Amino acid sequence: MVASPTARLRRLCLTLPEAAEVETWEQPTFRVRGRIFAMLHQGEHGLAVWFKAPPGSQEVLTEAAPDRFFRPPYLGHKGWVALRLGGAVDWDEAEALIRRSYSLIAPKRLAAQAAGHAATQHGG
Repeated sequence: MVASPTARLRRLCLTLPEAAEVETWEQPTFRVRGRIFAMLHQGEHGLAVWFKAPPGSQEVLTEAAPDRFFRPPYLGHKGWVALRLGGAVDWDEAEALIRRSYSLIAPKRLAAQAAGHAATQHGG
């Protein structure tokens, strides 16, 4: 049985050190020490995950693949990006984007711990 996008995203986010799920605005948000690093959103663009991205990434992603990425309302002005979860999703790409968002939000020690765990899982 194939897991739903929500279940896959939840599993991906909650494997990160000290990650927790908190429902906010009637949507699941994923946090580390109280700070949001990813959130699931069902809205006018369909089901999407919103995540923090480094400066310049929003423009690169939304211009390169506007069918998959968009500038989310409320957080877009802060550089956040949204990835549509309808249709075919590249879950390796989604995981990399979520992990990067986590590393931008989490305390340095936890970000390093997450990076080390990812490297051992992926043979790096």
